[in-house]
Amino acid sequence: MSLSTVSGYAAKAVGQPLEPFTYESPKLGEHDVQVSITHCGVCYTDIQGIEDHFGISAFPFVPGHEIVGSVSAVGRAVSGLKEGDRVGIGWQGRSCMQCEWCLQGEEQLCKDIDNCGTWKPYGGFASSVVVDGRFAYLLPAGMSSEVGAVLMCAGISVYTPLRAYAAGGSQKVGVIGVGGLGHLAIQFAHALGNEVTAISSSPGKKEQALQFGADHFVIVDDQASMRQVRLSFDLLLYTSHGKSDWTSLLYSLKTNGRLVIIGFSDGPVAFDPLELVVHQMSITGSFIGNRAAMKEMLSFAQVQGIAPEVELMPMSRANDAIRRARENQARYRIVLVNYMDRT
Repeated sequence: MSLSTVSGYAAKAVGQPLEPFTYESPKLGEHDVQVSITHCGVCYTDIQGIEDHFGISAFPFVPGHEIVGSVSAVGRAVSGLKEGDRVGIGWQGRSCMQCEWCLQGEEQLCKDIDNCGTWKPYGGFASSVVVDGRFAYLLPAGMSSEVGAVLMCAGISVYTPLRAYAAGGSQKVGVIGVGGLGHLAIQFAHALGNEVTAISSSPGKKEQALQFGADHFVIVDDQASMRQVRLSFDLLLYTSHGKSDWTSLLYSLKTNGRLVIIGFSDGPVAFDPLELVVHQMSITGSFIGNRAAMKEMLSFAQVQGIAPEVELMPMSRANDAIRRARENQARYRIVLVNYMDRT
């Protein structure tokens, strides 16, 4: 198959604004699919990738990993997908399929995870992308593309720990941060039958948090409010990326409670271990989810009517979208659309 030209937006160096960038599409492997992109969500991880926060970004760097589009080409070993299928792609676009974790069906823990990102070599702020077809997921017929795009990263990131630790319902769940991840976590936790408290530094988000399904709303910077929820929660989901008072958050967990960190905090995690030890609390990380969880999450979201709050912008305004996400102005997810550029 001849290589095709792709148009995208790339940061040419660390921290630089995105610029138009044209490149040859990667060669299609036997398990790969090429997807013509219609929609791509803007995740805070994209900003961290542009800034090389993780030390693994290669420049020119094309961000974007909340992708929806149509399959335009398939490798000879691809099964279950054909040209024209509408699919979603998340942060993970491939895995080694050979390490102990991949063989257990936990591909998100692949030992070569640094090289498994959809944006290796180029991501979704572009006209097309190539990934392993086993990480391209058919979307439910009734799900809009902008909804599906956001669920591919934000949705699976919050669904996985809730499914693991609060699927039985009737638990008290606290969601720290009412943003791109948090507003979906509230919806999923509520749909799973739990009592949900939104914990935020923004009082103005209370009304919407309650509309998303929160039963209670607490201001994290209000010491009096935080004292009222002391030893309250079975599960806390940390979905923010800002600096936090970790000791105060731990104080709100019940005995044997669990704090799950989903968002990548900009500051260090520091806390007084007294409460952690005395009340047998746990701190756990959770990273996206495996392929089985992704399919289950998409179906659950469609049945339950779970959907992100989305603002659409043309792909040509990628820098504006990045700026708004960096300044915490997105309510609650910006999705870039390719066809809006057409006249």
